[in-house]
Amino acid sequence: MTIPSARRPRHPAFLLVICLAATLPAAAQSRQPIHHAAHAAPHDQFIANLRAHIHHVFVIYQENRSFDSYFGDFPGVDNLATPEARAHGFRQWDSIDNAWIVPYLRNVSDSLDADHSRPALIAKSDNGRMDDYVSWEESRHSSDPRQLALLSMGHDDCRTIPFLWMYAHHFTLYDHIFQAMYAPSTPGNIDLIASQTGLTQAERHPDEVFKKPGGIGEPVTGDANPAFGPYASPSQAGAQHQLDQTYATLMLTLKGRDAAEDAKADTGDVKDDIGELARLNHQAIPWAWYQEGFGNGQGDDHPGYVTHHNSPQYFGYIRQNPQMWSGEHDLLDFFEVVDHHALPPKSVVFIKGGSKNPFGWKPADPRAAKFLGDDDHPGYSDSQLSESLVAKVVNTVARSPYWNDSAIIILWDDSEGFYDHVPPPQFEQCPDQHPCGDGPRVPLILISPWAKSAGVDSDPGDHASFAKFLDVLFNLPPLASLPDEKPYLPEGPRDTLPQLTDLTGGFDPARLAGRRAPISASAAEIPDPVVNHFPPQMTCRDTGVAPVPIPGGSLTWPKGFTNPFS
Repeated sequence: MTIPSARRPRHPAFLLVICLAATLPAAAQSRQPIHHAAHAAPHDQFIANLRAHIHHVFVIYQENRSFDSYFGDFPGVDNLATPEARAHGFRQWDSIDNAWIVPYLRNVSDSLDADHSRPALIAKSDNGRMDDYVSWEESRHSSDPRQLALLSMGHDDCRTIPFLWMYAHHFTLYDHIFQAMYAPSTPGNIDLIASQTGLTQAERHPDEVFKKPGGIGEPVTGDANPAFGPYASPSQAGAQHQLDQTYATLMLTLKGRDAAEDAKADTGDVKDDIGELARLNHQAIPWAWYQEGFGNGQGDDHPGYVTHHNSPQYFGYIRQNPQMWSGEHDLLDFFEVVDHHALPPKSVVFIKGGSKNPFGWKPADPRAAKFLGDDDHPGYSDSQLSESLVAKVVNTVARSPYWNDSAIIILWDDSEGFYDHVPPPQFEQCPDQHPCGDGPRVPLILISPWAKSAGVDSDPGDHASFAKFLDVLFNLPPLASLPDEKPYLPEGPRDTLPQLTDLTGGFDPARLAGRRAPISASAAEIPDPVVNHFPPQMTCRDTGVAPVPIPGGSLTWPKGFTNPFS
């Protein structure tokens, strides 16, 4: 990977380093990877066609799954059946039981919460060898370290998550998207809207640099709740909070020329950004963030609301300006807005689940009765409830007039500390002298009438690729181009990095040009009785795709593994 001279580091605290290893997949079993060079139309015409057809972007942002943990035996991708997997941690030593552990089919919808802290993800990746997942968990002082160690090597497939596999088969699956920071959920959620987690702020305000990984400070590497409410409980309101985040986000660039009127308070570090947006005079693209539990309570008591997943809430210039904060809504409001066809002509919509679904869903296994979450986070969410939330959102869009001009992106915020075999690229070095990112791979699925059918896009990217996509689609100024961010590059937003995909490779140029029919909404719809039934009444055959054999892998749990419920 060649680092362009404009992004070479100037400050030793944040060194930009070259990719650990190539991120292109081994030979695919049955599909051909998509690359940007394969576009049939000239690039400018392709982008013009994309802008003509896509007016609404829906991002369903789920929690804590590695690519291999969900698509490790999906055909045609860089999966666990490749030689690359056997070279990167395929067998890991269990020192407690003195046995080798290999990837195995877990095939259950509930799990404990593995260690996915910044130190854990760095250690498990082991400088790109990806071979320390078992030993790291066994070294922890947990109540049952071996169970978590074994859990980290398991994977699910169409037998457990058939909806997600169906979407991946009918549309486009990206197999080289990485979490943008070695860190847990909060940084991933911030990366989605800022293409960084505060590297600009750390450079601008050295006194705010974190003292301990995962603690308070910049860049954000842990799950401390935001400086501003609302909170899930009064105890969160009284706890120590993360610093006010003061750098540019998509919420600012999407505001365009309206930012000057809508963002008045707490704008000291984005004052010149706002001035540049006024100069560019772009019309605003409305955004909305719909999160479970947001409206389920008052004051600082919102049951089911996972406060540290609401990334706009970390930014004072969003939270403290009513016109900026007006984009925040409860999850249930989304369905009403779409059903009433009340979205603006163009929009960006974020969907977040939570820790207690509002639909009355319960896991199929009665032992997992407390796993009522639907955002896919192990420890409180059931993966089948979580994919049903995805299906409910997709169905709502597919049955609306917005289907014809939509792109639905399903993305996960971090890898949960579950095994993935692909060495991540390395970008800026954090204050702890480890790379800030990228972290391990996460899945990304594109659903759109204009997507590739049964496509696999292998262009490397991370959470900043989402901002790059919106930059291209809506002709937004990249976050990295703004005057309050640009002086600190390469520390800061990554949405100008040429190494990162802008996600456009998942769209079909022939469809966009009218040479091939768009994909029917029926390809995305799942009948409501199936969506609302647990376990799902859908088989691997129903998805249209079958798992591939994994040489050396296992279809049964390791000896002694019980997948206990917390």
